[in-house]
Amino acid sequence: MTKLNIKGIKIYAFHGHFEEEKKLGGHFIVNLEIGFNSDKVVSTDKLEDTIDYVHVIDIVKEQMKKTKNMIESAANEILDELFKIELIQSINIELEKISPPVDANFDKISIELFRTKQ
Repeated sequence: MTKLNIKGIKIYAFHGHFEEEKKLGGHFIVNLEIGFNSDKVVSTDKLEDTIDYVHVIDIVKEQMKKTKNMIESAANEILDELFKIELIQSINIELEKISPPVDANFDKISIELFRTKQ
């Protein structure tokens, strides 16, 4: 299995439990690890035989436009859409929320979901 890594997709979106998060929005970072079989593209050397990372990024951006209360829900919607791409066999997604409205010092708040194609 081949792994496509797309790290650091920066998006401004309106996810959060608090109304102010939904109104003001915030910064998010999406990291993806996508497992797929690259046997065909290795022999054909054609874009249509691999995962088009531009298309993947477009899907992430489109799904992040849909306001959610929880970042787990946003990440799950991204997974659902990405799995419509036939070549994809597994996905690990990390969705990081930058500077959430929390009175605490921390390095990072994120969730990770991992799923394989059924």
